[in-house]
Amino acid sequence: MLIDVAKHAEKIIQELRKWDKVNIITHIDADGIAAGAIAKRAMEREGIESSIHFVKYLDREVIEEAKGMDGLIWFTDLGSGSISKLHEMNYIITDHHMPDIEGKIHTWRHFNPHLYGRDGGREISGAGLVYLIASKMNEGNKDMVDLAIVGASGDLQDSFSCRLEGWNQAIVREGIMENKIEVKKDIRLFGRQTKPIHKILQYADDPILPGLTGREGACLSFLNSLGIDIKKGKNWKRWIDLDSWEKKKIISALIKLLLSKGFGHSYASRLIGEVYELENEEEGAELRDTKEYATLLNSTARYGHADVGLQICMGKRGETIKKAKKLLRNHRKNLVEGLKLVKEEGIQEHGFIQYFHAGENIRDTIIGIVTGMLLHSKHVRDGTPLIGFAEKENGDVKASARAPSLLQQKGIDLSKAMQKAASRLGGTGGGHETAAGATIPKGKEEDFLYMLEQEIKNQLTL
Repeated sequence: MLIDVAKHAEKIIQELRKWDKVNIITHIDADGIAAGAIAKRAMEREGIESSIHFVKYLDREVIEEAKGMDGLIWFTDLGSGSISKLHEMNYIITDHHMPDIEGKIHTWRHFNPHLYGRDGGREISGAGLVYLIASKMNEGNKDMVDLAIVGASGDLQDSFSCRLEGWNQAIVREGIMENKIEVKKDIRLFGRQTKPIHKILQYADDPILPGLTGREGACLSFLNSLGIDIKKGKNWKRWIDLDSWEKKKIISALIKLLLSKGFGHSYASRLIGEVYELENEEEGAELRDTKEYATLLNSTARYGHADVGLQICMGKRGETIKKAKKLLRNHRKNLVEGLKLVKEEGIQEHGFIQYFHAGENIRDTIIGIVTGMLLHSKHVRDGTPLIGFAEKENGDVKASARAPSLLQQKGIDLSKAMQKAASRLGGTGGGHETAAGATIPKGKEEDFLYMLEQEIKNQLTL
């Protein structure tokens, strides 16, 4: 199998080297930005002229525009979901999403882990696939291994087993050898590098901390009850500022809290896992932790500033980081407002699934993030898929679906379900087994929910 993968990668490398111009088309999320950056730098080092284009979706308009470009089209972190529409085009695809046709697409132009029986939602990201190509093309490209891990972290590929797995593990090992990545066993809550300790508890969602999540005052009281000094002078302490004894004391108390509230050991154990830090980045900065790095990237391209995220991935710092931090503050504000809106208006039941419709009040570019954040909250019925709707600028509706990982073990595949339901309405869909998206005509949401629920029921009862 690995020999086949190596041969496949070599065939794509040979194709890339045939062209004088390569047009990189990539997604606007953290994984897509990282993937595009690796591809762009790899082409520069080969002396191949390249351009990069960031897109929300690979829709008909983008495909038609791509067909008119001179040179080879390289789709990174997208393309598999639209492969049947890419005829009459010179292209290659490095994508980890499910293909759009049953039976999978066996063509050397399509580099996808699903073709090798590997789970693209857990075992490798779009950035990881581009890195496999780039590092095989030129040993010097191994200096971009950190971006491959940022891409995987941005896609939450560690969420299933609390560590990166599959092909990602090989990339992590390479990152360690290149002195780029440091792996630690630590608390998995977001914001270890930059946020005050009580804030990482307040915003915890995997796992949810009963009585603490969403309650700032309760988090402060909890830490005080443990005798944790939460300030150093006038500044709030961050997780990285604590000594090992303080960390162990907090983790032990959190595990006891979860167990006392009836959560099992497997749920409580999600507090601890592998975290990935970039050794060449400043400790305490947003770029040190791969998840915080990914969040910074998400705050750029999702708001029309992909160039800022790309520049960061290409090594720019200083003023570029200041711009990104400003965008990050706006991103966080939008997420908070989006969560508040849904919590106030409520989540609706639709048989086995749940949904909310944000209309124009939540950007279609972040509806998936909001849906994912809500999935594990107290506002959502446990163990049930959640669908979020938001209106796009062109009048269509974006649907984002998220399902708990437990349902993956029972056979759920949101990518196929969303794809089938959307296509019956003249739309498109795809993604991963527990995280997928679709675009459908406005006014067809009720029909979509009905068909989606039937697809999911069929999957879970087979």
